[in-house]
Amino acid sequence: MPAVELSGWKRNAAIFLAGQTVSLLGSMLVMYAVMWHLTIETRSGSVLMLSLVFGMLPQAFMSIFGGVWADRHHRKFLIMGSDATIAVATLILAGLMASGIDDLWIIYLALAIRSIFAGIQMPAVTAMIPQIAPESQLLRINGAFQTIQSAMALLAPALAAVIYASMDIVAVFFIDAITALIGVGLLALVPVARLVRPDQGKVSYFGDLRAGLKYVSTHAHVRWILVLFTLVMVMVGAPSYLTPLMVTRTFGDEVWKLTANELFWGFGMLAGGAAMATFGPKIIHRMRLMVGSVVLIGLFVVGLGVSTNMWVFFVFGLLIGFAFSALSAPAMTILQERVEPEMQGRVFGIVGIVMSVAMPLSMVVFGPLADQFSVESLLVLAGLLLFLMVAGILAIPGARRSLTEVDVPKEQPVVPAASITPDEEPSQGTK
Repeated sequence: MPAVELSGWKRNAAIFLAGQTVSLLGSMLVMYAVMWHLTIETRSGSVLMLSLVFGMLPQAFMSIFGGVWADRHHRKFLIMGSDATIAVATLILAGLMASGIDDLWIIYLALAIRSIFAGIQMPAVTAMIPQIAPESQLLRINGAFQTIQSAMALLAPALAAVIYASMDIVAVFFIDAITALIGVGLLALVPVARLVRPDQGKVSYFGDLRAGLKYVSTHAHVRWILVLFTLVMVMVGAPSYLTPLMVTRTFGDEVWKLTANELFWGFGMLAGGAAMATFGPKIIHRMRLMVGSVVLIGLFVVGLGVSTNMWVFFVFGLLIGFAFSALSAPAMTILQERVEPEMQGRVFGIVGIVMSVAMPLSMVVFGPLADQFSVESLLVLAGLLLFLMVAGILAIPGARRSLTEVDVPKEQPVVPAASITPDEEPSQGTK
């Protein structure tokens, strides 16, 4: 990347993160306020299930297209356009509700619109970070982004409760629209060049889509990173959603205990993100950090299941949050470094699909089982399965070699040609 594009990168990264912070806060305010509003007004599990469907599945579907658009169009304008559209749509829906039209379809529509444009926005956000920060600082920026997300997850519930209790759901929608517009204004101050691809205008849309899927399937290091990430999202989905149920059944249903459980998880992710932001540039073996984090997550989930003391249980939740940040920030950084800039939108679109689908899928499997078996046994099962699956992946020579190659400096030869097997594809796995 030309050096001129990275001049003033600290200022640009700071403005970018500030804009994402404001926009993310508004999004989380809506998420919590809508969940509480539907719970209080309807007391219906089916309604909450539908809110989850409208709030997550459109993002998973649109991430396919959003990834392609992020590689075909100006990423900065995609992000700004998505936020601006969300703001306008949210203002219209808030106006309808303020006028007395408060049917459930209004809220479902608001959730679906937000989810659609999140699917367009998120691949562009992640793919744009390497355009505004030098490669040596990517892990620090991703760690800072993880810290911001965790901090908002801690702040948003309290702030949403104050706003919703003192006003109503309409006020939350208006605030969300304002934060989205602030995010647009801040991003407008960040200079970002449009990426010009060698095949610009020569490949059809569906050709781009096929190329993205082929890229993930044929680049071994990308494929195995996504496999690891998917396994963790599926197996951590159960602990993150079932721990409140275990707290209620085992330690009591006092509200402060449920709140403490969420805070320990949140503080763990916050601390992990801060650690990556602080020490990220000094970490050389990032793939070892990722694999080690996955192994530790599996062991800590087992620890959740065997905990008989409430505070020990909370500490395990904190450790899982920390380890997840130690997995997520390096994973994003490795993909940003190793995937060609013109392919990053499509790759991160696939990552968005994994993040949107894996955890609901986890609940589809583990949720009903929690009514038949103890949560403790399910947590132990999830942790052991994660540990065994990772061990199985590392037992595959091609997978082990592909993951190991990621930690080899790119200016050094990766492996002698004579020792390469056809499945390992080194020429595609390195830039």
